[in-house]
Amino acid sequence: MRFLKLVPSNTKIDFAGHRILAFAVTGFLFLVTTFSLFYQGLNLGLDFTGGVVVEVASSTPPDLADMREKLNNLGLGEVKLQDFGESGREVQIRVQPRANGSDQQTVAAIREALGTGFEYRRVDVVGPTVSGELFRNGLIATLLALAGIGGYVAFRFEWQFGVSALISTFHDVYITLGLFSVLQLDFNMTAVAALLTLAGYSINDTVVVFDRMRENARKYKRMSLIDLINVSVNETLPRTVMTGMTVIIAVFPLLLVGGSTLLNFSASMLFGVIIGTFSSIYVASSLLIYMKPVLRSRADDQGDTKPAAPTPAKPS
Repeated sequence: MRFLKLVPSNTKIDFAGHRILAFAVTGFLFLVTTFSLFYQGLNLGLDFTGGVVVEVASSTPPDLADMREKLNNLGLGEVKLQDFGESGREVQIRVQPRANGSDQQTVAAIREALGTGFEYRRVDVVGPTVSGELFRNGLIATLLALAGIGGYVAFRFEWQFGVSALISTFHDVYITLGLFSVLQLDFNMTAVAALLTLAGYSINDTVVVFDRMRENARKYKRMSLIDLINVSVNETLPRTVMTGMTVIIAVFPLLLVGGSTLLNFSASMLFGVIIGTFSSIYVASSLLIYMKPVLRSRADDQGDTKPAAPTPAKPS
């Protein structure tokens, strides 16, 4: 029985030799993310801002323009309407916190403005105190996850590996955060869950490469660090690509049919898996070149790149 191979098992790509180009791509993405976060910020969802979300289902295909006009006449500030679901008759209404008046009054005003013909399937009211705590807790959870990942890798391998893993994981989370800013996707607790899931996925891929480097360090006693990186990344490349494709195949249907509820999670995971695969191949390993981990005792980094020849047995 033949197994599916997306990447040949005997590739000899000079990943470490292309590290400057990879770092340039990473630098560009960092600049775009930083620029967008500075000038646009995040489109914080109601989990973090407070306010009202009402999901309604109409008996007939709704006229979003007419609904928007009716709700704008209420003076509620910015009102966002979005259709979702397969029937084409479901609408999500999002209203930011009111300066005056309670959220319950806002819901009552929406019901009165829309009139009959709508079924109210979900009404969520999030207060400003709760939303502030959620934002703070989400930020703390993300930072603790990154610190824990770096500490775990440093304990399992060497401190250089921990620093490299911390930087590459932060790279993945930060650039995926930039996706939310650039596209102005709702950043809510689901988005935080996606970022934490992505951090776990990214470090899993990185540890696989690091573990292979440690094995090859014992196998190839006098191989230079750059060659060791290239051999290890090439050997794990089929596994890395296959894992990424498996996640993409699982997430892509959610992006198509998951509706607005799963849009942020599926979009960020799809983008994050691509970025995470890129960082596992190029960023995490290449950073070790500038820190030179010990890996094993050796006199120098020069010499042959083949396993040491066995000592001939003495004749009996």
